[in-house]
Amino acid sequence: MPKRRRSGNIGSDELFGMIESRSTTLTGLVIVAAVTSFGLAACSAVSANQSDTSPPSGTPRGKSGGGSKLPGAADGKLPTGTSAFDTDLPGIANLDPKLRAAVQKAELAMKADGVPMQVTTGWRSKKYQIELMDKAIKQYGSREKARKFVADPDESHHVTGHAVDIGPTDADDWLIRKGNRFGLCQTYSNEIWHFELVTTPGGDCPPMTTPS
Repeated sequence: MPKRRRSGNIGSDELFGMIESRSTTLTGLVIVAAVTSFGLAACSAVSANQSDTSPPSGTPRGKSGGGSKLPGAADGKLPTGTSAFDTDLPGIANLDPKLRAAVQKAELAMKADGVPMQVTTGWRSKKYQIELMDKAIKQYGSREKARKFVADPDESHHVTGHAVDIGPTDADDWLIRKGNRFGLCQTYSNEIWHFELVTTPGGDCPPMTTPS
């Protein structure tokens, strides 16, 4: 039969062991609390940084949000499904008025024929065009090669508001065949989506430019 401990009498070795055990436990709890506090602080810092780089909710269409360095709606970027009548967007509002009116008439005629149409690109800021050129140079290896696909900012008809890119392909095909009714013509042989106002309504489209 095991020897029973006498009530109220604890040896010095046993007392020291109990104190040491409690001290270790308290130290562990302090460390856990400190780590948890640090983790929460770090998460809060990340959330704050993310909110600083994101556009604020409720940003009006056509406004850049939060000081973003990348080109945005204010530079002419258009959301999917943009109509030529979306004049609250800078990419549409800053088009040459005669071009915009011609595209609007074409859009209505296309709609009557059951062909959906959207403006994928209209006016672009010089900043936006520079970004596109820089990407093209990285992709193709030189400015000379990139210019076959992207115009220099000082030469782009998008920057001056005298060109639009249209989609989808069915809408491009319709405009290639019937766009001259509104003065709209495909102007680059390698870009079936790019149209400009280069003839009078009902006139003949001039020969297309072939980038060399």
